[in-house]
Amino acid sequence: MSRRLSTSRPMSRRAALAGLALTVAWPATARATDPAALTVFAAASLATALGALADRFSRATGHRVTVSPAGSSVLARQIQHGAPADLFISANADWMDLLEAEGLIRTDSRVDLLSNRLVLVASAMSARTVDLSDQWDVTDALGSGRLAMALVDAVPAGIYGAAALRNLGLWDTLAPRVAQSDNVRAALALVAAGAAPLGVVYYSDAHAEPRVRIVAEIPTDSHPPIVYPAAVLTGAPAPAVATQFLDYLTSPPAQELFRDEGFAPLPQPT
Repeated sequence: MSRRLSTSRPMSRRAALAGLALTVAWPATARATDPAALTVFAAASLATALGALADRFSRATGHRVTVSPAGSSVLARQIQHGAPADLFISANADWMDLLEAEGLIRTDSRVDLLSNRLVLVASAMSARTVDLSDQWDVTDALGSGRLAMALVDAVPAGIYGAAALRNLGLWDTLAPRVAQSDNVRAALALVAAGAAPLGVVYYSDAHAEPRVRIVAEIPTDSHPPIVYPAAVLTGAPAPAVATQFLDYLTSPPAQELFRDEGFAPLPQPT
């Protein structure tokens, strides 16, 4: 999965970020005189971090940002059907590639924003760890319950997770026992609520949910690289503000918050 970066922004990213680097300290005169409402379609795993960044951006600029988190596949299909969003952040390149092929994103705005990693989680009350190299240890930890995962044929977290389990030699045993959810946060919720003893989620999800604990790290070489591409939509109602917000997401303060929330920011052009 190759990394995509814009090379034709109308102004340098360094210049675009200059006024956003310290958003919380912006003076009142920097606020928008004609505030716009911005709608961001984002992979469900971004909900916590992106919500915090949207609040910071709104306070600094006066532009109201609404984050709509869901499975990347669901959001991409809504965009295909004309949903009035400004910015799309996917949890893998495939759904962004599809929208780009259909002319639904501004190609010159596309940037690979973040990375992540997969983990196996259990209830925070669980004291055990799980050895993913031992099929019997995994099934023993699962007991009579099910393995919570995002949709394995459509949602990036599920696609990555299924690929990892195949490469680890676990898929044939575990596939009949997978409880599939619409997105990775829904899979996380099953484990947090005790409805599933184990779940495959992103590290950032486990970081955001105190009711679960990590019982195994899933090897990064067992699945394709996890990349979150972002792009402004061609039908964006507020394209200028969408570009401004995307530039903010690549700024050092925003990237630091993503890092604090368990993501791995990717190098950005200067």
